Amino acid sequence: MRLKCIRLSGFKSFVDATTVPFSKNMTCVVGPNGCGKSNIIDAVRWVMGESSAKHLRGESMTDVIFNGSTSRKPVGQASIELVFDNSDGSLQGQYGQYAEIALKRQVTRDGQSNYFLNGTKCRRKDITEIFMGTGLGPRSYAIIEQGMISRLIDAKPEELRATIEEAAGISKYKERRKETESRMRRTHENLERLQDIRDELERQLQRLQRQAEAAQRYRELKSQDRRLKGQLRAIRWRDLDFQIRQFVQVIGDLEQQSEKHLFALRRSETEIESSRQQHQTANDQLEQLQAVFYELGNQITRLEQQMSHRQQRGQQLQIDLAEVDRNLQESRYQQEQDQLRLQEVERQLETVLPDFELQQARCESLELALESSEEQVQAWQNRWDNFNQQAQQYQREAELAQSRIQQHDRTLQELNQRRQRLQTQLAELSAPELEDEELALLQERALEHELNLEQLEESTFSLKEQLQDCREQLSQQQQQLDQARSQQQINQGRLASLQALQEAALADDDPQLQQWLADQNLDQAPKLAQQLEVTPRWALAVETVLADQLQALSCKSLQLPELAHHLEQQLEHWPQANIAFHLQDQAQNLPVEQTLAAQVQIQGAVPEALYLVVTADNVQQAFQRLAQLPAGYSVITESGIWLGKGWLRYQKGNQQAQGVLNRGREIEQLLQQQETTAQTLLELELKLEELQQQQVQIEQQVSHQADQRMLAQKHKSDLDSQIRTRQLKLEQFNERQRHLNEELMQVQERIAEEEITQEETREHWQIALEKTEEFAEQKEQLQTDREQFREQYERQRQSVRIERDSLHQLALRKQELTGQQQLAQSGVERLELQIERLLEKREQLIESFENIQEPKEDSEILLDELIEQRTEKEEQLLAVREKTQQLNDHMRQLEKSRGEHERELERVRTELEKMRMQQQALSVQREGINEQLDEIGGDLESLLTDLPEDATASVWQQRQEEVSEKIKRLGAINLAAIEEYEAQLERKQYLDGQNTELTEALGMLEEAIRKIDKETRQRFKQTFDEVNGWLQKLFPKVFGGGSAWLALTGDDLLETGVSIMARPPGKKNSTIHLLSGGEKALTAIALVFSIFQLNPAPFCMLDEVDAPLDDANVGRYARMVKEMSAHLQFIYISHNKIAMEMADHLMGVTMQEPGVSRIVAVDIDEATALVDV
Repeated sequence: MRLKCIRLSGFKSFVDATTVPFSKNMTCVVGPNGCGKSNIIDAVRWVMGESSAKHLRGESMTDVIFNGSTSRKPVGQASIELVFDNSDGSLQGQYGQYAEIALKRQVTRDGQSNYFLNGTKCRRKDITEIFMGTGLGPRSYAIIEQGMISRLIDAKPEELRATIEEAAGISKYKERRKETESRMRRTHENLERLQDIRDELERQLQRLQRQAEAAQRYRELKSQDRRLKGQLRAIRWRDLDFQIRQFVQVIGDLEQQSEKHLFALRRSETEIESSRQQHQTANDQLEQLQAVFYELGNQITRLEQQMSHRQQRGQQLQIDLAEVDRNLQESRYQQEQDQLRLQEVERQLETVLPDFELQQARCESLELALESSEEQVQAWQNRWDNFNQQAQQYQREAELAQSRIQQHDRTLQELNQRRQRLQTQLAELSAPELEDEELALLQERALEHELNLEQLEESTFSLKEQLQDCREQLSQQQQQLDQARSQQQINQGRLASLQALQEAALADDDPQLQQWLADQNLDQAPKLAQQLEVTPRWALAVETVLADQLQALSCKSLQLPELAHHLEQQLEHWPQANIAFHLQDQAQNLPVEQTLAAQVQIQGAVPEALYLVVTADNVQQAFQRLAQLPAGYSVITESGIWLGKGWLRYQKGNQQAQGVLNRGREIEQLLQQQETTAQTLLELELKLEELQQQQVQIEQQVSHQADQRMLAQKHKSDLDSQIRTRQLKLEQFNERQRHLNEELMQVQERIAEEEITQEETREHWQIALEKTEEFAEQKEQLQTDREQFREQYERQRQSVRIERDSLHQLALRKQELTGQQQLAQSGVERLELQIERLLEKREQLIESFENIQEPKEDSEILLDELIEQRTEKEEQLLAVREKTQQLNDHMRQLEKSRGEHERELERVRTELEKMRMQQQALSVQREGINEQLDEIGGDLESLLTDLPEDATASVWQQRQEEVSEKIKRLGAINLAAIEEYEAQLERKQYLDGQNTELTEALGMLEEAIRKIDKETRQRFKQTFDEVNGWLQKLFPKVFGGGSAWLALTGDDLLETGVSIMARPPGKKNSTIHLLSGGEKALTAIALVFSIFQLNPAPFCMLDEVDAPLDDANVGRYARMVKEMSAHLQFIYISHNKIAMEMADHLMGVTMQEPGVSRIVAVDIDEATALVDV
């Protein structure tokens, strides 16, 4: 693959669309400084994906766009296209099938950059991937620009390693390794996040499992509740349906009355409609008579207008007839004049035609003579061109020799100036004065700053330890505060839940009962459960014994008779009431020891039932004690097993107040814990604030110490720099003196060579001048012949021109007369046609005038008849209007009768609507029950079938309330717990699978890293050895001796750097940095060409690489390039004549227009062949 051409447009100084072809393997780009040569190399780097404006000699990427000149405006975009010839198929991959590959890049003023690959828009990554491993790239070794030689030699071992890696083609492996490491990092992060999620899900699953069990119990009760509600609604629907049937019967009676009144109304409306039709008939007859009356009036008016119009029309026809007679007379006179003019034109045309034909024959004869003279002039011109071609060849040789002499003069002048400048610099060069006392003082001050830095670092380290301790305490304090807040929130939630359950257990929802208690001033009376304080282990036993009495209201014994009296009066109003009272002022004189009363504390009297129940630790002990107790006593264990004489009962708390006592005790404990937690939170927040202030103070001290350390470090760096500067001055002086002496010797050698070459060029110039003088005599003879031929040709050409003018005048006269003849003939024909039309129009006007005079008498008779008819119709119109008025009076009487029937019908309908509204209200209630049944999924027919015949709404209401109470006792229920548990369980299983897959993927990525590292080591080692071998071969060829080699800076082939060692001929081993500029350049060239021997890029671009070389080294450099160009394409920029002579194709870059570059190409082989001819 080779570079075929570059197409530039708007790029830097190439503002016009320019194509730079590369048809040969060695193309040299030449031109003066600043003309834009290096822009060609910048263009290649830019298309290859260079993203740094600094490497393109600019500040921003838009600097590559032409920015205007003194005569041109700036352009809006820059475009570069590289065209590669891939006919050999050296490029692999998906684009290897293309014989030609075009890469294009565009950038606009807004900084938008676009890439195109064979006309298709692509990414920058696509461009770099195509050439990855081929040696091509924006900063590869295939493009050596100005200053890159020194950067390559002075590069760090790591940077030089990158060049070897590119040659080895492992840059794509490094890119893959980088991507793989990035994936591994992301995989590790995903695994950590996944593990956190799995741990959290595990905790959630344990909690959700407990909630799901409670939710299942809730669903069962809720299903039973829905069934009871459905049956209750079915009972209510049955009652409502019975009431609706009664209303239907009443509505039927009212509808019969409504139909009776409606029939009378319809009969009245029929009579009104009949009368209205008679009235409409009379109106129609009236309208017809009015229409006839008005039409007769219109006819009379139109007839009168027609008679007036005929009179005006007759007058106008007489005027038009007179106008036609006048036009007819004028046309006949004009026709006679046109016929006379036509006869005169035909006579003149017969005279001109013979003269025209004679003049035409004379012109043809003179034109034949003129052609003969032109052939003689052309023959002389051919002899003159052959002579000039030979003369110009010698003239060009003389000018070329003169140009070379001038070039040699300028070169000698520059070399002499350079020699003089070097001699002046040597004379002015003086050794620097080193002041030992000042250097010692600087070193002493540097030592003081170093000690100060150590003290500051120790102080800063101590402060950082304090800061770390403070941060740890702050973190611990924050954790304690968070834990306390979390515990407070948990306690608040638990307290709110318990309080809600406690209120629900002790609440009474009957509004009538609540109102009665308020009337008795007992609505705020405490309940027994709220006053009891029970030993925790016996709380279940107390609940079992007291049962519903726990909800008993506290009252005084004096109130009890009055309350009983009031209750007796309210019994018939409270079919479901449940109320109890506890006397708080009635003490019991019963033994307390070993009874439940001993386990209870209360403000007031202990319930008597607790004195009659003895406690036992277990069932066996309970049976023993029961046998010893008198009648009326019983025994209970702490687990709630209650024994009596001939009975046993076990009930885990009362269903209406299950856990009331324990909840009350727990609520008290939580309230105390909340107070303690609030105090703890306050203390923790104060401690946290104190630690935060302490942390801010320490951080400020650390920041101040850091500022002082940076200032001291800066002072020390300045002193070290001054010391190094003074120590290096002498070394620089010695190096500068040696370099100037070597350069002076090279300049003197070049002056001698230029003087010899200049003398040879002067001899060639003298020979070319002698040949030029010989051709001057032949030139004078040819010029004399040219004057004779030209005079004869001019005379004949003048004669032909005169005769042609005469012929042209005759042709114009002939054309003019022909036109006049055609014009006169058309005028005669036009007038004949006009006369015929005027005669026809005259006859039409006479006929129209006669037709108008005939109907005048008929119109007057018709007018009298129409006036008589209108009088007769007017009398009929008055009679019809009187009949219409009588019909209007009769219709008003019928309308009054209809109004009475409508009012009676409206009364009946109002009553009917009222009944229907009531029926509709009941229907709405019944329909609402149907909708409620639909919501809960109940079927009305099946519910009514399953209900017993004696089922009542009150009984079913009580059953439903009992089930609802059970649901309330369940407390707060997460209804979505079952679905959440299943969803979270499924998610947990999915995440476990993801964890396994990520672990396996991580292992695969690690294996890929190992394979990439293995392949990278092998390729790097192989390439390093081969490049090192070629360097050892090419270095002596470039230097004419000596040796050079590459060395590794470490043992790890994945990370080790590469350094280059060189020993020019006659010198000892030294580092590359101690070589001269020319030696460094030659060493870099040897290294680059060594890489090309191993992995040749499609082409190599060199930008003034030979600038620091002398002629001898340039010759060796050029011969090596020539040798490698047999299989590699070279494009190089040079000012050296030796390098130019070696090129197959010269590409000149000019800037005739300021700021605008243009291309001038010269093929060396074609130019040499032209000179030889």
